[in-house]
Amino acid sequence: MNHPPQVFLPAHGGQLRQIAARYGVPTEQLVDFSANINPAGPPASALAALHRALADPATLAAYPDLELTQLKKVLAQASNILPKNIAVANGFVPLLEAALRSFRITRCLLPVPSFSEYSRTLANAGVTVIPYNLSTEKSFPYEPGILVRTLLDDGCDALLIANPQNPSGVLCAAESMQHLIEMAAEHEIKVLLDEAFIDYVPAQSLTQAAAEQENLIVFRSVTKFFAIPGLRVAYAVSNASSIEDLNRRIAPWPITTLASDAVCAALRDNSYAEVTRRENRLRRTWLEHQLARLKIFTYPSSTNFLLLRFAAEVDIHLIWEKMIVEHQIVLRSCINFNGLPGGHLRIAVRSEADNERLVRGLERVLARTKE
Repeated sequence: MNHPPQVFLPAHGGQLRQIAARYGVPTEQLVDFSANINPAGPPASALAALHRALADPATLAAYPDLELTQLKKVLAQASNILPKNIAVANGFVPLLEAALRSFRITRCLLPVPSFSEYSRTLANAGVTVIPYNLSTEKSFPYEPGILVRTLLDDGCDALLIANPQNPSGVLCAAESMQHLIEMAAEHEIKVLLDEAFIDYVPAQSLTQAAAEQENLIVFRSVTKFFAIPGLRVAYAVSNASSIEDLNRRIAPWPITTLASDAVCAALRDNSYAEVTRRENRLRRTWLEHQLARLKIFTYPSSTNFLLLRFAAEVDIHLIWEKMIVEHQIVLRSCINFNGLPGGHLRIAVRSEADNERLVRGLERVLARTKE
C-alpha cells in the first residue's frame, strides 16, 4: 500500500540546520525569513560589553548576581518603572509557567491564531485552554466587549493575549487594550499580555500600567529586537506583590552574567533602537507594496514581520519548499499556528537586498506554479 510522503515542517522559525539537512542545501547559503530577528545584528555596544566581560576571567569564574540588580535597574529605567515590578528569566515560557502557578490559573481564554507555545505551556501547566477564533477577514480584531462576554460565558479566570499579535503583527491600540483590562478587572479575571514585539511601537505598551494594576502582567522580550536571541532574556512586569511571588517560582540564576551585560548595553543604545524602528517601517512598507503587486495579501503589521495570505488555489507547502530548493530562502510555515486557516506563510522584514531577493523568488515560483 502506498502512503503519501510525509510533510516536513519545522516546529519554529530559525531552524536552518534542520532544513539544510533535509533539502541538501548548505546552511550558510540559506536566507532566513522564518525568524523575526533584527537584520542589523546585535548592537555594537552589546558586542563590546561581551568582549569586555570575557576579557575579565572573573566574569566566568564568579556566579551571576542572584538578584540581577543591575539588569533589573536598566530594564526599569527603559520602561519607566521600578525594579521591584520586574521578574527576569531565560525566555518567555519560564515566566508564563511561573505566572500560571502564581495566579493559580485554571481556565484560560486563548484568542487564536496564536504562537504555538501558548497552548502548549498552558496545557503543560494543567490549565484548561478555551480557544477563541478571531476573524481572519477583519484582520484579527480584539473586541473588548465580546472577549469579556466570552470569558464570563466560558467560566475563564484568565486571558492570554499578544499585542502586537503573533503571527499577524496586527496591533491593538493601547487605549482599547486598557479598556479590555479594566473590564476584565471588574470580574477578577487576570490578563496575561505578551508584548514581545512592542519595541517596534513602544508608545502602545502597557508595561507601565502593569506595574500598578492588580489583574495585569506584561511579558517583554529584548532579544529579538536587539538580535541577540541566543542569550535568552525576557522579563515580566506586574504589581510588586505579584512579582515577589513570581520570583519565588523562578529557578535561581536564570540569566548568565554575559547575557545581563549585553542586554544592559543594548537597552542603553537609543540610537540603535531609533534606527531599527525607522528602517523596519520603510522596509516593511516596501515589501507590502511589492507583495500586493504579486497579488499576495498582507495583514496590517506593526512589527518586523508580515503574515501573507495566498489565493485558495496556491499550494502553500509547494511554495515553501520551492523557495528553499530553488532560491535558498526559508519562509515561516504557519501550519502550527493555532487557529490560523490554510493558505498562509509568514516572512520577516530583512535588509533591502534580502527583501528584493525574496520578492524576485516569490515572483518566479508563483509564475511557475501557474504554468
